[in-house]
Amino acid sequence: MSVSASPDWLVPHPEGIYIAPADVWIDPSTPKPAALVTHGHADHARAGHGKVLATRETLAIMDVRYGEQVGGQGLAYGETLRLGDVSVRFVPAGHVLGSAQIVLEHKGQRIVVSGDYKRRPDPTCAGFEPVPCDVFVTEATFGLPVFRHPPTRGETDKVLTTLAANPDRSVLVGAYALGKAQRVIAELRGAGHDAPIYIHGALQRLCDLYTAFGVELGELRPATGLKAAEMKGAVIMAPPSALADRWSRRLPDPITAMASGWMRVRQRAVQRGVELPLIISDHADWDELTDTITELRPGEVWVTHGREEALVHWCSLRQVKARALDLVGREDDDD
Repeated sequence: MSVSASPDWLVPHPEGIYIAPADVWIDPSTPKPAALVTHGHADHARAGHGKVLATRETLAIMDVRYGEQVGGQGLAYGETLRLGDVSVRFVPAGHVLGSAQIVLEHKGQRIVVSGDYKRRPDPTCAGFEPVPCDVFVTEATFGLPVFRHPPTRGETDKVLTTLAANPDRSVLVGAYALGKAQRVIAELRGAGHDAPIYIHGALQRLCDLYTAFGVELGELRPATGLKAAEMKGAVIMAPPSALADRWSRRLPDPITAMASGWMRVRQRAVQRGVELPLIISDHADWDELTDTITELRPGEVWVTHGREEALVHWCSLRQVKARALDLVGREDDDD
Protein backbone atom coordinates (compact mmCIF):
# COMPACT_ATOMS: atom_id res chain seq x y z
CA MET A 1 0.00 0.00 0.00
CA SER A 2 1.10 3.61 -0.37
CA VAL A 3 -0.05 6.99 0.84
CA SER A 4 0.31 10.30 -0.97
CA ALA A 5 0.24 12.45 2.16
CA SER A 6 0.62 11.97 5.89
CA PRO A 7 -2.73 11.49 7.62
CA ASP A 8 -3.93 14.75 9.12
CA TRP A 9 -6.36 12.96 11.44
CA LEU A 10 -3.74 11.08 13.47
CA VAL A 11 -1.78 13.50 15.62
CA PRO A 12 1.47 12.54 17.38
CA HIS A 13 1.87 14.28 20.73
CA PRO A 14 4.47 13.86 23.49
CA GLU A 15 1.78 12.24 25.64
CA GLY A 16 0.67 9.70 23.02
CA ILE A 17 -1.00 9.50 19.63
CA TYR A 18 -4.33 11.33 19.29
CA ILE A 19 -7.07 10.19 16.89
CA ALA A 20 -8.74 13.53 16.25
CA PRO A 21 -12.06 12.50 14.60
CA ALA A 22 -12.66 9.89 17.33
CA ASP A 23 -11.40 12.06 20.24
CA VAL A 24 -9.43 9.17 21.70
CA TRP A 25 -5.76 8.58 22.51
CA ILE A 26 -3.49 5.58 21.94
CA ASP A 27 -1.31 4.56 24.92
CA PRO A 28 -1.37 8.04 26.51
CA SER A 29 1.13 8.71 29.30
CA THR A 30 -1.37 10.77 31.33
CA PRO A 31 -5.03 10.10 32.18
CA LYS A 32 -7.42 10.85 29.31
CA PRO A 33 -11.22 10.66 28.91
CA ALA A 34 -10.78 7.79 26.44
CA ALA A 35 -7.79 5.62 25.57
CA LEU A 36 -6.93 2.69 23.32
CA VAL A 37 -4.29 0.56 25.03
CA THR A 38 -2.02 -1.79 23.08
CA HIS A 39 -0.84 -3.92 26.03
CA GLY A 40 -0.40 -4.05 29.78
CA HIS A 41 3.18 -2.84 30.34
CA ALA A 42 3.36 0.27 32.49
CA ASP A 43 4.84 2.54 29.80
CA HIS A 44 1.77 1.88 27.62
CA ALA A 45 -1.04 1.12 30.11
CA ARG A 46 -1.63 3.81 32.71
CA ALA A 47 -4.21 4.18 35.44
CA GLY A 48 -6.87 6.89 35.56
CA HIS A 49 -8.44 6.92 32.09
CA GLY A 50 -12.18 7.53 31.89
CA LYS A 51 -12.74 4.83 29.27
CA VAL A 52 -10.30 2.12 28.19
CA LEU A 53 -10.56 0.05 25.01
CA ALA A 54 -8.21 -2.93 24.92
CA THR A 55 -8.22 -6.67 24.52
CA ARG A 56 -9.90 -8.60 27.31
CA GLU A 57 -6.53 -9.94 28.41
CA THR A 58 -5.02 -6.46 28.63
CA LEU A 59 -7.99 -5.21 30.65
CA ALA A 60 -7.55 -8.15 33.04
CA ILE A 61 -3.86 -7.27 33.40
CA MET A 62 -4.77 -3.65 34.12
CA ASP A 63 -7.28 -4.84 36.72
CA VAL A 64 -4.48 -6.73 38.49
CA ARG A 65 -2.03 -3.85 38.31
CA TYR A 66 -4.25 -0.80 38.83
CA GLY A 67 -7.56 -2.03 40.18
CA GLU A 68 -10.80 -2.63 38.32
CA GLN A 69 -11.09 -0.72 35.05
CA VAL A 70 -14.65 0.50 35.55
CA GLY A 71 -14.71 2.14 32.14
CA GLY A 72 -13.06 -0.78 30.37
CA GLN A 73 -14.39 -2.32 27.17
CA GLY A 74 -12.74 -5.54 26.04
CA LEU A 75 -12.43 -6.37 22.36
CA ALA A 76 -11.57 -9.69 20.76
CA TYR A 77 -8.87 -9.86 18.10
CA GLY A 78 -10.40 -9.00 14.74
CA GLU A 79 -13.52 -7.39 16.20
CA THR A 80 -14.31 -4.07 14.49
CA LEU A 81 -15.52 -1.02 16.39
CA ARG A 82 -16.62 2.35 15.00
CA LEU A 83 -15.42 5.43 16.85
CA GLY A 84 -17.08 8.28 15.02
CA ASP A 85 -15.94 7.93 11.42
CA VAL A 86 -12.92 5.82 12.33
CA SER A 87 -12.90 2.02 12.08
CA VAL A 88 -10.84 0.36 14.83
CA ARG A 89 -9.77 -3.25 15.31
CA PHE A 90 -7.12 -5.05 17.33
CA VAL A 91 -4.85 -7.73 15.86
CA PRO A 92 -2.15 -9.73 17.68
CA ALA A 93 1.26 -8.12 18.26
CA GLY A 94 3.07 -11.18 19.65
CA HIS A 95 4.58 -9.17 22.52
CA VAL A 96 2.85 -10.44 25.68
CA LEU A 97 -0.55 -11.88 26.60
CA GLY A 98 -3.27 -9.69 25.09
CA SER A 99 -0.87 -7.40 23.23
CA ALA A 100 -2.38 -5.85 20.14
CA GLN A 101 -1.66 -3.75 17.12
CA ILE A 102 -4.36 -1.15 16.56
CA VAL A 103 -5.62 -0.98 12.97
CA LEU A 104 -7.27 2.34 12.11
CA GLU A 105 -9.12 3.10 8.87
CA HIS A 106 -10.38 6.56 7.92
CA LYS A 107 -10.51 8.70 4.76
CA GLY A 108 -9.39 5.74 2.67
CA GLN A 109 -6.20 5.34 4.69
CA ARG A 110 -5.15 2.43 6.88
CA ILE A 111 -2.76 3.00 9.77
CA VAL A 112 -1.33 0.31 12.01
CA VAL A 113 -0.07 1.34 15.44
CA SER A 114 1.89 -1.73 16.44
CA GLY A 115 2.71 -0.94 20.07
CA ASP A 116 5.52 -3.31 21.10
CA TYR A 117 5.88 -6.50 19.08
CA LYS A 118 8.05 -9.44 18.11
CA ARG A 119 7.91 -11.93 15.25
CA ARG A 120 9.22 -15.17 16.74
CA PRO A 121 6.91 -17.79 18.32
CA ASP A 122 5.88 -17.39 21.96
CA PRO A 123 3.83 -20.10 23.71
CA THR A 124 2.18 -17.54 26.00
CA CYS A 125 0.55 -15.20 23.47
CA ALA A 126 -0.92 -14.97 19.97
CA GLY A 127 1.65 -14.43 17.22
CA PHE A 128 2.12 -11.16 15.34
CA GLU A 129 -0.34 -10.70 12.48
CA PRO A 130 1.02 -8.64 9.56
CA VAL A 131 -1.45 -6.08 8.22
CA PRO A 132 -0.50 -4.17 5.03
CA CYS A 133 -0.99 -0.46 5.62
CA ASP A 134 -0.34 3.07 4.42
CA VAL A 135 1.38 4.13 7.64
CA PHE A 136 3.11 1.74 10.04
CA VAL A 137 3.87 3.00 13.55
CA THR A 138 6.68 0.87 14.92
CA GLU A 139 8.81 0.64 18.03
CA ALA A 140 12.62 0.47 17.76
CA THR A 141 13.70 -0.78 21.19
CA PHE A 142 16.38 -2.91 19.54
CA GLY A 143 16.68 -0.80 16.41
CA LEU A 144 20.39 -1.26 15.79
CA PRO A 145 22.03 -3.94 13.60
CA VAL A 146 24.01 -5.24 16.58
CA PHE A 147 20.78 -6.56 18.11
CA ARG A 148 20.07 -9.94 16.56
CA HIS A 149 18.45 -12.26 19.09
CA PRO A 150 19.57 -15.91 19.08
CA PRO A 151 17.09 -18.84 18.97
CA THR A 152 15.11 -18.97 22.20
CA ARG A 153 15.56 -22.73 22.67
CA GLY A 154 19.31 -22.36 22.89
CA GLU A 155 18.94 -19.80 25.68
CA THR A 156 16.56 -21.92 27.75
CA ASP A 157 18.82 -24.93 27.22
CA LYS A 158 21.55 -22.93 28.99
CA VAL A 159 19.39 -22.94 32.13
CA LEU A 160 18.78 -26.68 32.03
CA THR A 161 22.42 -27.52 31.25
CA THR A 162 23.62 -25.32 34.10
CA LEU A 163 21.08 -26.86 36.46
CA ALA A 164 22.13 -30.40 35.55
CA ALA A 165 25.80 -29.55 36.12
CA ASN A 166 25.08 -28.00 39.54
CA PRO A 167 22.53 -30.23 41.33
CA ASP A 168 23.31 -28.79 44.76
CA ARG A 169 22.71 -25.21 43.64
CA SER A 170 19.76 -23.36 42.11
CA VAL A 171 19.38 -21.17 39.04
CA LEU A 172 17.77 -17.84 39.88
CA VAL A 173 16.31 -16.26 36.74
CA GLY A 174 15.46 -12.58 36.78
CA ALA A 175 12.63 -11.82 34.39
CA TYR A 176 10.18 -8.96 33.92
CA ALA A 177 7.02 -9.75 35.90
CA LEU A 178 4.58 -9.34 33.01
CA GLY A 179 5.23 -11.48 29.97
CA LYS A 180 8.89 -12.40 30.26
CA ALA A 181 8.60 -14.50 33.44
CA GLN A 182 5.65 -16.48 32.08
CA ARG A 183 7.33 -16.94 28.71
CA VAL A 184 10.55 -18.28 30.26
CA ILE A 185 8.53 -20.71 32.38
CA ALA A 186 6.56 -21.90 29.35
CA GLU A 187 9.72 -22.23 27.25
CA LEU A 188 11.35 -24.32 29.99
CA ARG A 189 8.28 -26.57 30.03
CA GLY A 190 8.48 -26.92 26.27
CA ALA A 191 12.10 -27.97 26.62
CA GLY A 192 11.06 -30.82 28.92
CA HIS A 193 11.56 -29.32 32.38
CA ASP A 194 8.55 -30.63 34.32
CA ALA A 195 9.88 -30.18 37.89
CA PRO A 196 8.27 -27.55 40.13
CA ILE A 197 9.47 -24.01 39.46
CA TYR A 198 9.68 -21.69 42.45
CA ILE A 199 8.51 -18.10 42.05
CA HIS A 200 8.89 -14.82 43.90
CA GLY A 201 5.64 -13.51 45.35
CA ALA A 202 5.65 -10.54 42.95
CA LEU A 203 5.04 -12.95 40.06
CA GLN A 204 2.17 -14.91 41.58
CA ARG A 205 -0.86 -12.86 40.52
CA LEU A 206 0.26 -12.47 36.92
CA CYS A 207 1.18 -16.15 36.65
CA ASP A 208 -2.29 -16.98 38.00
CA LEU A 209 -3.81 -14.65 35.40
CA TYR A 210 -1.92 -16.32 32.55
CA THR A 211 -3.09 -19.71 33.79
CA ALA A 212 -6.68 -18.46 33.94
CA PHE A 213 -6.40 -17.51 30.25
CA GLY A 214 -5.28 -21.04 29.38
CA VAL A 215 -1.49 -20.63 29.32
CA GLU A 216 0.08 -23.82 30.71
CA LEU A 217 2.85 -23.05 33.20
CA GLY A 218 3.04 -26.35 35.07
CA GLU A 219 3.55 -26.60 38.83
CA LEU A 220 4.59 -23.31 40.41
CA ARG A 221 5.47 -23.03 44.07
CA PRO A 222 6.07 -19.95 46.22
CA ALA A 223 9.78 -19.51 46.96
CA THR A 224 9.16 -17.47 50.09
CA GLY A 225 9.18 -19.22 53.45
CA LEU A 226 11.03 -22.34 52.31
CA LYS A 227 14.36 -23.63 53.56
CA ALA A 228 17.22 -23.39 51.11
CA ALA A 229 17.60 -27.19 50.98
CA GLU A 230 14.06 -27.54 49.58
CA MET A 231 15.05 -25.57 46.46
CA LYS A 232 18.34 -27.26 45.62
CA GLY A 233 18.48 -28.23 41.96
CA ALA A 234 15.52 -25.98 41.13
CA VAL A 235 14.75 -23.07 38.84
CA ILE A 236 13.65 -20.00 40.78
CA MET A 237 11.98 -17.05 39.02
CA ALA A 238 12.01 -13.51 40.36
CA PRO A 239 11.71 -9.94 39.08
CA PRO A 240 15.10 -8.42 38.19
CA SER A 241 14.98 -6.12 41.21
CA ALA A 242 15.09 -9.17 43.52
CA LEU A 243 18.34 -10.60 42.13
CA ALA A 244 20.59 -8.60 44.44
CA ASP A 245 18.36 -7.86 47.41
CA ARG A 246 17.96 -9.59 50.75
CA TRP A 247 15.32 -11.98 49.40
CA SER A 248 17.84 -13.81 47.23
CA ARG A 249 20.41 -14.35 50.00
CA ARG A 250 18.45 -17.23 51.51
CA LEU A 251 18.43 -19.26 48.31
CA PRO A 252 20.66 -22.36 47.87
CA ASP A 253 23.87 -20.90 46.38
CA PRO A 254 22.05 -19.45 43.38
CA ILE A 255 23.56 -19.08 39.93
CA THR A 256 22.20 -15.73 38.82
CA ALA A 257 20.65 -15.53 35.36
CA MET A 258 18.66 -12.81 33.66
CA ALA A 259 16.37 -13.06 30.64
CA SER A 260 16.44 -9.91 28.54
CA GLY A 261 17.34 -8.72 25.09
CA TRP A 262 19.74 -6.34 26.82
CA MET A 263 21.88 -9.31 27.84
CA ARG A 264 23.35 -8.98 24.33
CA VAL A 265 25.28 -6.04 25.85
CA ARG A 266 27.91 -7.71 28.01
CA GLN A 267 28.45 -4.65 30.17
CA ARG A 268 24.82 -4.71 31.27
CA ALA A 269 25.22 -8.29 32.49
CA VAL A 270 28.43 -7.41 34.33
CA GLN A 271 26.85 -4.36 35.96
CA ARG A 272 24.01 -6.47 37.34
CA GLY A 273 26.20 -9.33 38.49
CA VAL A 274 24.58 -11.77 36.07
CA GLU A 275 26.51 -15.04 35.71
CA LEU A 276 24.23 -16.57 33.09
CA PRO A 277 22.96 -14.00 30.55
CA LEU A 278 19.90 -15.21 28.64
CA ILE A 279 19.20 -13.24 25.47
CA ILE A 280 15.43 -13.66 25.41
CA SER A 281 13.48 -10.64 24.24
CA ASP A 282 9.82 -9.81 23.84
CA HIS A 283 10.71 -7.08 21.34
CA ALA A 284 11.60 -7.37 17.67
CA ASP A 285 15.32 -7.39 16.90
CA TRP A 286 16.87 -5.46 14.01
CA ASP A 287 16.08 -8.10 11.40
CA GLU A 288 12.50 -8.48 12.60
CA LEU A 289 11.98 -4.70 12.47
CA THR A 290 13.35 -4.33 8.96
CA ASP A 291 11.76 -7.54 7.65
CA THR A 292 8.37 -6.37 8.96
CA ILE A 293 8.63 -3.03 7.17
CA THR A 294 9.70 -4.80 3.99
CA GLU A 295 6.76 -7.20 4.25
CA LEU A 296 4.11 -4.56 4.97
CA ARG A 297 5.38 -2.09 2.34
CA PRO A 298 3.91 1.00 4.02
CA GLY A 299 4.13 4.35 2.30
CA GLU A 300 5.32 5.90 5.55
CA VAL A 301 6.87 4.68 8.82
CA TRP A 302 6.61 6.42 12.19
CA VAL A 303 9.11 5.29 14.83
CA THR A 304 7.92 5.74 18.39
CA HIS A 305 10.75 4.89 20.78
CA GLY A 306 14.09 3.18 21.08
CA ARG A 307 16.90 3.59 18.53
CA GLU A 308 14.87 5.69 16.13
CA GLU A 309 17.68 7.25 14.10
CA ALA A 310 19.06 3.98 12.70
CA LEU A 311 15.66 2.71 11.60
CA VAL A 312 14.68 6.05 10.07
CA HIS A 313 17.98 6.04 8.15
CA TRP A 314 17.41 2.45 6.97
CA CYS A 315 14.00 3.49 5.63
CA SER A 316 15.40 6.55 3.85
CA LEU A 317 17.96 4.40 2.01
CA ARG A 318 15.03 2.40 0.62
CA GLN A 319 12.96 5.44 -0.37
CA VAL A 320 10.46 4.86 2.45
CA LYS A 321 9.32 8.07 4.09
CA ALA A 322 10.03 7.85 7.82
CA ARG A 323 10.00 10.05 10.91
CA ALA A 324 10.75 9.67 14.60
CA LEU A 325 8.07 10.60 17.13
CA ASP A 326 8.93 12.30 20.40
CA LEU A 327 6.81 10.44 22.94
CA VAL A 328 7.46 10.76 26.66
CA GLY A 329 7.32 7.89 29.12
CA ARG A 330 8.49 5.15 26.75
CA GLU A 331 11.29 3.51 28.70
CA ASP A 332 13.88 0.78 28.27
CA ASP A 333 12.60 -1.70 30.84
CA ASP A 334 14.13 -5.05 31.68
CA ASP A 335 12.51 -6.36 28.46
